[in-house]
Amino acid sequence: MATTSSSLSIIFGLFLILGVAVSQSEARAFFVFGDSLVDSGNNNYLATTARADSPPYGIDYPTRRATGRFSNGYNIPDLISQQIGSSESPLPYLSPELTGQRLLVGANFASAGIGILNDTGIQFVNIIRIGQQLDYFRQYQRRVSGLIGEASTQRLVNQALVLMTLGGNDFVNNYYLVPNSARSRQYSIQDYVPYLISEYRKILINLYNLGARRVIVTGTGPLGCVPAELAQRSRNGECAADLQQAAALFNPQLTQMLQGLNSELGGNVFIAANTRQMAISFITDPQRYGFITSKVACCGQGPYNGLGLCTPLSNLCPNRDVYAFWDPFHPSEKANKIIAQQILTGSSQYMTPMNLSTILAMDSQT
Repeated sequence: MATTSSSLSIIFGLFLILGVAVSQSEARAFFVFGDSLVDSGNNNYLATTARADSPPYGIDYPTRRATGRFSNGYNIPDLISQQIGSSESPLPYLSPELTGQRLLVGANFASAGIGILNDTGIQFVNIIRIGQQLDYFRQYQRRVSGLIGEASTQRLVNQALVLMTLGGNDFVNNYYLVPNSARSRQYSIQDYVPYLISEYRKILINLYNLGARRVIVTGTGPLGCVPAELAQRSRNGECAADLQQAAALFNPQLTQMLQGLNSELGGNVFIAANTRQMAISFITDPQRYGFITSKVACCGQGPYNGLGLCTPLSNLCPNRDVYAFWDPFHPSEKANKIIAQQILTGSSQYMTPMNLSTILAMDSQT
């Protein structure tokens, strides 16, 4: 009986430990900053053309309704929320439902169309530029302090997971938006990239000063391979060389800058996610991942379904799971799942200096 009793005690003890671990991960707030790859509906509340609040967006989302996510279903923040054991994804900061206890889950400040630079996405008019997103983060902290006090708010923010996704629009919707754009006249691409990196560094320091201590920073995807660029720049389906060069320059410099910041701060605050490498895997070998194509968008019109917006009048594929791209610019939910899984468990080829599962394991010990 003694053996059985001690075994039961060990099992009960394990349940307690597991229960504490789950409750800790559930209690962990999640904050999202960036552009349309991670926007969960802030732009629904703005007078802008950069929005995804009408069908067929959301066709595979649990509610089957357009939510403002630039996806047929879940986007990357949704999938990361699930990975960290959150009961729900953080709501868009502008959502009127983001009140009371739901504030403690975190918040999504992202806005489609924005970039590192303030002149990126000016054609979309009303979007929440990154400086404004950080101002909203300050406002968020004041609101939460009113609920749980300043000390608890600081702890919530320090222990939170943060996702930051910027950079793609600074190329697609700025430097390469039109021939002889203002930025391309001002900088060669070799000089533009270090300029972007230096501006990004300032943004990340501001985020650190606001209390963020675990920040996953994604690089740009393979910009020249998205259906929109194939439609405009490709003759035979090959990726656009100039945009591919831009991404190849940007991503290593971003990782280097993040490593430098970590050295200065004395800890692994910033985690680089090489989303270009993650996406190029299923773009170059779509069949391996169960896709029939990585060139044609599921929803769109024109060559590669790469022109214009995804609307009720667009061509729409019957099975979104066999398309790597949902619309001319954005991955399908299935492609987002591949990227999110690499963020969680990917090797150093994809995640520097560690992946999300390592972060979660480390942080559960403190």
